[in-house]
Amino acid sequence: MKIKELQDGFKGSVRVLLTNVNRGVTNKGAPYLSFMLQDDSGVLDAKYWNVSEEALHSFEAGQIVDVYGDVITHQKQLQFRVNKATLVEGEESMILDYVPAGPYTQEELKEGIYGYIESFENSILKAIVQAVMKRHQQDFFVYPAAMRNHHDFVGGLATHVLGMLQMGESVCRQYENLHRDLLLAGILLHDVGKLVELSGAIVTEYTMQGKLLGHISIMQAEINQIATEIGVAESEEAILLRHMVLSHHGVYEYGSPVLPMIPEAEVLYLLDNLDARMHTMKKALANIADGEFSQRVFALENRMLYKSKLGK
Repeated sequence: MKIKELQDGFKGSVRVLLTNVNRGVTNKGAPYLSFMLQDDSGVLDAKYWNVSEEALHSFEAGQIVDVYGDVITHQKQLQFRVNKATLVEGEESMILDYVPAGPYTQEELKEGIYGYIESFENSILKAIVQAVMKRHQQDFFVYPAAMRNHHDFVGGLATHVLGMLQMGESVCRQYENLHRDLLLAGILLHDVGKLVELSGAIVTEYTMQGKLLGHISIMQAEINQIATEIGVAESEEAILLRHMVLSHHGVYEYGSPVLPMIPEAEVLYLLDNLDARMHTMKKALANIADGEFSQRVFALENRMLYKSKLGK
């Protein structure tokens, strides 16, 4: 039984990956566990009430378990009510089988992204991007774009970047004042710092560098280092590319130390926000019936979303 097949009233067991484990205490002082269950079909919130002292400290994120219980509807969302959970031994090597797949294969992502890089006409931008990609090529195509919310799946970062590249190409045809190679270079590199900020492709968490520095400062420093190594650190291309990374969150409140000061940086911010928010909306509405509202989505100003009966 897959998570996406579960319905209100189901009773039985499912084999899942635990992607989040939190311990809590009820108003009456009884301990409980909150789980986030995942398989390759989706995710599901779970609560383990009346948990024993032994079980309370037996589970952690990254484990594959069999959970036994029933499915209920809580605040218009399905929730698994766990009666028992058993750790599955020897399944660690199969963890990728429990991770939702993205819309592209790794080969499709590589072909699309490297195709854009090869099309660059500006030699300095091309050299910087190629050097960064060579340094991170192993992780770039498997890491998520975020811990949660948008593109939080294996290959999510590359999927996010490819989508933005496609939109960026279109925007450049609409607005002829944009420098196409500069915009696409900014798109390619804006989130590469997350390969240092996050700990891995699956059940990821923030690293020490991620917490202390953040992916924006990590990436602009790396661009400067690479530009220095190849002798182009003082070029306008290198400086503008660093500016685009520094400003790509758009406003101070979201972590950008500077605001976009060139058209390409403004477009990068807008495309990044658009792609992230559209994916967050798609994810929030995935298991909502037509004509119903989602729960409030924190990443979208805590709004409820309505799923239209009109279809896509």
